[in-house]
Amino acid sequence: MRHLSKTTAGAAALALLLTACGADDFGGGDDTATGDDTTTGDTTTDDGTDADADAAADAVEPGSESLDGATITVGSKDFDEQLILGEISKLLLEDAGATVVDEIDLGSTFAAREALTGGQIDHYWEYTGTAWIEFYGETEPIADREEQYEAVRELEVGEGLYWLEPSPFNNTYGIAMSREAHDELGVDTLTELGELIESDPDAATLCVESEFEARSDGLPGMEAHYGYEFDPNNVSVLDTGVIYGATADRDPCNFGEIFTTDGRIATLDLVVLEDDQSFFPLYNVSPVFVEDVYEQYGQTLSDLYAPVTAALDDETMAELNARVSSENERPLDVAQDWLTENDFIG
Repeated sequence: MRHLSKTTAGAAALALLLTACGADDFGGGDDTATGDDTTTGDTTTDDGTDADADAAADAVEPGSESLDGATITVGSKDFDEQLILGEISKLLLEDAGATVVDEIDLGSTFAAREALTGGQIDHYWEYTGTAWIEFYGETEPIADREEQYEAVRELEVGEGLYWLEPSPFNNTYGIAMSREAHDELGVDTLTELGELIESDPDAATLCVESEFEARSDGLPGMEAHYGYEFDPNNVSVLDTGVIYGATADRDPCNFGEIFTTDGRIATLDLVVLEDDQSFFPLYNVSPVFVEDVYEQYGQTLSDLYAPVTAALDDETMAELNARVSSENERPLDVAQDWLTENDFIG
């Protein structure tokens, strides 16, 4: 029996809700498909673009009004990187004259998405791979960063959501192990992990968070893509922040799910296995805004966020994450220091 954290039951219930309601509740649809004749709704043009999305894009011109007098509700997911990004938004918008309602730390991906589509928040940061696979049900990620962003952006315009330019950093999923476990077991790739499952299943112990255990771009998809399956008794579901230490200590697992820009990878000297069959999608992150806010302030927001987002490369994001996860600094303090040091806020 898998070891379950207290969040697992909620995730399972949400999964059942998604199954019952369909992906449309989160902006996707069963009729979405990849290929040259891409459909994103009932109407498809010959060149593979969505006529409804194009019409929506034409209907909404990004506003260029000052943020003075604006009220914008900012949300985020519940892990360190998202908390930092949420605080970056809050400080950046306040510095530009907006009043910010703080809804940072909403919970899982689907909690944040529901808050955005349900009108509880106006903005949070989302990852291209997450939208492509989880919200729209696509099974084949796009290898080019800009093309993946453009594909997601066009789909989201049709839902009244507007994605600003994405960050350079790619916070994709990965599987890691301690240096000691690596030296002992000799596993370097996800393919070799499957060989270990066959030859020594008791050594193939894995720690994951509840969301990764259920997502199609997480454990189920990885197992299907690589053609193996962990013994359910060897999979422990833990809170995200606990996994890194558990993996480093090899208690209760030799392998752990990680985010590739997490600062604890270097701090704990974890070895990230090579995704040698290229399963995990690109996860560049973008500021996402609802239509009402974008329509009035879009140009100002684009200008405001562009230099900030461009500065968030892999190394920078990992360093910011490490200050929270390894050095126990507050996300607000980390965000404020970085924005001030780079002259993004006064």
